[in-house]
Amino acid sequence: MKAIIDLHTHTINSGHAYSTLQENIVAAKNVGLKYLGISDHAPNMPGGAHKFFFDNLQAVPSMIEGIRVFKGVEINILDGNGSLDLPESTIKKLDYVIASLHGPCYSHDHTLDENMSAYISACNNPYVRIIGHPDDGRYPIDYDLLAKTAKETNTILEVNCSSLKPNSFRLNGVENTRKMIEACKIYNTLIIVNSDAHHSSAVGKLDNGLSLLKEMNFPKDLIINYKEELIIKLFDKQ
Repeated sequence: MKAIIDLHTHTINSGHAYSTLQENIVAAKNVGLKYLGISDHAPNMPGGAHKFFFDNLQAVPSMIEGIRVFKGVEINILDGNGSLDLPESTIKKLDYVIASLHGPCYSHDHTLDENMSAYISACNNPYVRIIGHPDDGRYPIDYDLLAKTAKETNTILEVNCSSLKPNSFRLNGVENTRKMIEACKIYNTLIIVNSDAHHSSAVGKLDNGLSLLKEMNFPKDLIINYKEELIIKLFDKQ
Protein backbone atom coordinates (compact mmCIF):
# COMPACT_ATOMS: atom_id res chain seq x y z
CA MET A 1 0.00 0.00 0.00
CA LYS A 2 1.42 3.36 -1.08
CA ALA A 3 0.93 6.80 0.46
CA ILE A 4 -0.83 9.13 -1.96
CA ILE A 5 -1.02 12.46 -0.11
CA ASP A 6 1.27 15.02 1.55
CA LEU A 7 -0.53 18.06 2.97
CA HIS A 8 2.27 19.83 4.87
CA THR A 9 4.59 21.43 2.34
CA HIS A 10 6.08 24.90 2.05
CA THR A 11 7.12 27.09 -0.86
CA ILE A 12 9.27 30.20 -1.16
CA ASN A 13 6.21 32.11 0.05
CA SER A 14 6.92 30.87 3.58
CA GLY A 15 10.09 32.96 3.66
CA HIS A 16 12.41 30.19 4.86
CA ALA A 17 11.60 27.50 2.27
CA TYR A 18 13.43 27.15 -1.00
CA SER A 19 11.23 25.75 -3.79
CA THR A 20 8.39 27.11 -5.88
CA LEU A 21 4.90 25.64 -5.95
CA GLN A 22 5.54 24.27 -9.44
CA GLU A 23 8.74 22.56 -8.27
CA ASN A 24 6.84 20.96 -5.39
CA ILE A 25 4.13 19.74 -7.76
CA VAL A 26 6.67 18.14 -10.09
CA ALA A 27 8.33 16.49 -7.09
CA ALA A 28 4.95 15.16 -5.91
CA LYS A 29 4.32 13.69 -9.36
CA ASN A 30 7.76 12.09 -9.44
CA VAL A 31 7.22 10.25 -6.14
CA GLY A 32 3.75 9.05 -7.15
CA LEU A 33 1.49 11.26 -5.04
CA LYS A 34 -2.06 11.92 -6.20
CA TYR A 35 -2.73 14.79 -3.79
CA LEU A 36 -0.55 17.70 -2.66
CA GLY A 37 -1.33 20.43 -0.16
CA ILE A 38 0.04 23.97 -0.13
CA SER A 39 0.46 24.96 3.53
CA ASP A 40 2.67 28.02 3.66
CA HIS A 41 3.27 29.82 6.93
CA ALA A 42 0.73 32.42 8.03
CA PRO A 43 1.64 36.10 8.56
CA ASN A 44 2.85 36.08 12.18
CA MET A 45 5.71 33.74 11.34
CA PRO A 46 8.72 35.89 10.37
CA GLY A 47 8.83 35.81 6.57
CA GLY A 48 5.39 34.21 6.38
CA ALA A 49 2.97 34.92 3.56
CA HIS A 50 0.70 37.96 3.69
CA LYS A 51 -3.06 37.60 4.17
CA PHE A 52 -3.51 38.58 0.52
CA PHE A 53 -1.52 35.50 -0.55
CA PHE A 54 -4.09 33.22 1.11
CA ASP A 55 -7.03 35.30 -0.12
CA ASN A 56 -5.79 34.78 -3.69
CA LEU A 57 -4.96 31.05 -3.55
CA GLN A 58 -8.11 30.47 -5.58
CA ALA A 59 -6.00 31.60 -8.55
CA VAL A 60 -4.08 28.32 -8.34
CA PRO A 61 -5.75 25.55 -10.41
CA SER A 62 -7.01 22.52 -8.54
CA MET A 63 -5.35 20.14 -11.01
CA ILE A 64 -1.75 20.69 -12.13
CA GLU A 65 0.44 18.06 -13.80
CA GLY A 66 -2.20 15.47 -12.92
CA ILE A 67 -1.89 16.28 -9.21
CA ARG A 68 -4.92 17.39 -7.20
CA VAL A 69 -3.72 20.52 -5.43
CA PHE A 70 -5.35 21.47 -2.12
CA LYS A 71 -4.94 25.03 -0.91
CA GLY A 72 -4.30 25.46 2.78
CA VAL A 73 -2.20 27.15 5.42
CA GLU A 74 -0.02 26.28 8.38
CA ILE A 75 -1.57 28.77 10.74
CA ASN A 76 -0.09 29.91 14.04
CA ILE A 77 -1.83 29.29 17.36
CA LEU A 78 -1.11 32.50 19.23
CA ASP A 79 -2.34 31.87 22.78
CA GLY A 80 -4.17 29.55 25.14
CA ASN A 81 -7.49 30.69 23.70
CA GLY A 82 -6.56 29.23 20.33
CA SER A 83 -6.38 32.61 18.58
CA LEU A 84 -5.11 32.29 15.01
CA ASP A 85 -3.24 34.73 12.79
CA LEU A 86 -5.66 34.86 9.88
CA PRO A 87 -9.26 36.09 10.00
CA GLU A 88 -12.18 33.75 9.45
CA SER A 89 -13.00 35.56 6.20
CA THR A 90 -9.69 34.30 4.79
CA ILE A 91 -9.62 30.88 6.45
CA LYS A 92 -13.02 29.84 5.14
CA LYS A 93 -11.80 30.25 1.55
CA LEU A 94 -9.15 27.57 2.04
CA ASP A 95 -9.43 23.80 1.63
CA TYR A 96 -7.85 23.05 4.99
CA VAL A 97 -5.96 24.48 7.96
CA ILE A 98 -3.00 23.00 9.84
CA ALA A 99 -2.68 24.67 13.24
CA SER A 100 0.75 24.62 14.90
CA LEU A 101 2.78 26.11 17.73
CA HIS A 102 5.88 28.01 16.61
CA GLY A 103 8.40 29.74 18.85
CA PRO A 104 8.27 33.14 17.10
CA CYS A 105 4.49 33.24 17.62
CA TYR A 106 3.99 31.33 20.89
CA SER A 107 6.72 31.32 23.52
CA HIS A 108 8.30 28.22 25.05
CA ASP A 109 7.49 29.53 28.54
CA HIS A 110 3.89 28.29 28.64
CA THR A 111 2.81 25.58 31.06
CA LEU A 112 1.39 22.19 30.10
CA ASP A 113 -2.12 23.42 30.96
CA GLU A 114 -1.70 26.51 28.79
CA ASN A 115 -0.39 24.43 25.90
CA MET A 116 -3.30 22.02 26.20
CA SER A 117 -5.74 24.91 26.29
CA ALA A 118 -4.20 26.18 23.04
CA TYR A 119 -4.50 22.79 21.34
CA ILE A 120 -7.99 22.03 22.65
CA SER A 121 -9.22 25.41 21.46
CA ALA A 122 -7.67 24.77 18.03
CA CYS A 123 -9.29 21.33 17.83
CA ASN A 124 -12.66 22.92 18.55
CA ASN A 125 -12.23 25.45 15.75
CA PRO A 126 -14.44 24.25 12.87
CA TYR A 127 -11.84 25.32 10.29
CA VAL A 128 -8.85 23.49 11.80
CA ARG A 129 -8.46 20.03 10.27
CA ILE A 130 -4.94 19.07 11.38
CA ILE A 131 -2.76 19.76 14.41
CA GLY A 132 0.76 20.18 13.09
CA HIS A 133 3.83 18.62 14.75
CA PRO A 134 2.47 18.29 18.32
CA ASP A 135 5.74 16.58 19.17
CA ASP A 136 8.05 19.38 20.26
CA GLY A 137 9.12 18.84 23.88
CA ARG A 138 9.58 22.58 24.27
CA TYR A 139 5.76 22.63 24.52
CA PRO A 140 4.91 19.92 27.09
CA ILE A 141 1.46 18.42 26.57
CA ASP A 142 -0.80 15.56 27.66
CA TYR A 143 -0.90 13.22 24.65
CA ASP A 144 -3.76 11.18 26.05
CA LEU A 145 -5.94 14.28 26.32
CA LEU A 146 -4.86 15.55 22.91
CA ALA A 147 -5.74 12.26 21.19
CA LYS A 148 -9.07 12.10 23.02
CA THR A 149 -9.93 15.69 22.10
CA ALA A 150 -8.90 15.18 18.48
CA LYS A 151 -11.14 12.12 18.24
CA GLU A 152 -14.09 13.99 19.76
CA THR A 153 -13.67 16.97 17.42
CA ASN A 154 -12.83 14.99 14.25
CA THR A 155 -9.40 16.62 14.11
CA ILE A 156 -6.41 14.82 12.60
CA LEU A 157 -3.06 14.61 14.39
CA GLU A 158 0.14 14.85 12.37
CA VAL A 159 3.15 12.56 12.37
CA ASN A 160 5.71 15.06 11.12
CA CYS A 161 8.61 13.51 9.20
CA SER A 162 10.81 16.53 9.81
CA SER A 163 10.46 16.04 13.58
CA LEU A 164 11.69 12.45 13.25
CA LYS A 165 14.98 13.35 11.59
CA PRO A 166 18.12 12.97 13.75
CA ASN A 167 19.00 16.64 13.20
CA SER A 168 15.53 18.01 13.97
CA PHE A 169 15.51 21.22 16.01
CA ARG A 170 12.38 20.05 17.82
CA LEU A 171 12.93 18.53 21.26
CA ASN A 172 12.38 14.77 21.71
CA GLY A 173 10.44 14.50 18.46
CA VAL A 174 10.71 10.73 18.10
CA GLU A 175 9.89 9.98 21.74
CA ASN A 176 6.91 12.34 21.75
CA THR A 177 5.60 11.08 18.41
CA ARG A 178 5.62 7.57 19.89
CA LYS A 179 3.56 8.82 22.85
CA MET A 180 1.08 10.44 20.50
CA ILE A 181 0.75 7.31 18.37
CA GLU A 182 0.09 5.14 21.43
CA ALA A 183 -2.61 7.56 22.59
CA CYS A 184 -4.18 7.62 19.12
CA LYS A 185 -4.36 3.82 19.17
CA ILE A 186 -6.40 3.98 22.38
CA TYR A 187 -8.93 6.50 21.02
CA ASN A 188 -8.90 5.49 17.32
CA THR A 189 -7.76 8.99 16.42
CA LEU A 190 -6.97 9.68 12.78
CA ILE A 191 -3.33 10.37 11.87
CA ILE A 192 -1.78 11.91 8.78
CA VAL A 193 1.91 11.61 7.94
CA ASN A 194 3.32 14.77 6.37
CA SER A 195 6.76 15.76 5.16
CA ASP A 196 6.81 19.39 6.37
CA ALA A 197 8.93 19.90 3.26
CA HIS A 198 10.84 23.16 2.99
CA HIS A 199 12.50 22.04 -0.26
CA SER A 200 11.00 20.08 -3.13
CA SER A 201 13.40 17.18 -2.51
CA ALA A 202 11.44 16.36 0.68
CA VAL A 203 7.94 16.42 -0.84
CA GLY A 204 6.23 13.07 -0.39
CA LYS A 205 9.19 11.58 1.48
CA LEU A 206 7.18 10.00 4.28
CA ASP A 207 9.07 6.77 4.95
CA ASN A 208 10.30 7.55 8.46
CA GLY A 209 6.79 8.43 9.65
CA LEU A 210 5.07 5.51 7.93
CA SER A 211 7.74 3.09 9.17
CA LEU A 212 7.24 4.24 12.76
CA LEU A 213 3.49 3.67 12.48
CA LYS A 214 4.10 0.20 11.06
CA GLU A 215 6.58 -0.62 13.82
CA MET A 216 4.02 0.39 16.42
CA ASN A 217 1.22 -1.60 14.74
CA PHE A 218 -0.92 1.45 14.20
CA PRO A 219 -4.09 0.53 12.24
CA LYS A 220 -3.81 1.43 8.56
CA ASP A 221 -7.51 2.27 8.53
CA LEU A 222 -6.69 5.28 10.72
CA ILE A 223 -3.91 6.61 8.47
CA ILE A 224 -5.17 9.28 6.06
CA ASN A 225 -2.31 8.84 3.58
CA TYR A 226 -3.49 5.46 2.30
CA LYS A 227 -7.24 5.89 2.21
CA GLU A 228 -8.95 7.62 -0.71
CA GLU A 229 -12.28 7.73 1.14
CA LEU A 230 -10.67 9.34 4.20
CA ILE A 231 -8.98 11.94 2.01
CA ILE A 232 -12.34 12.85 0.50
CA LYS A 233 -13.87 13.19 3.98
CA LEU A 234 -10.85 15.06 5.33
CA PHE A 235 -12.13 18.37 4.01
CA ASP A 236 -15.54 18.03 5.65
CA LYS A 237 -15.20 18.61 9.40
CA GLN A 238 -18.65 17.64 10.64
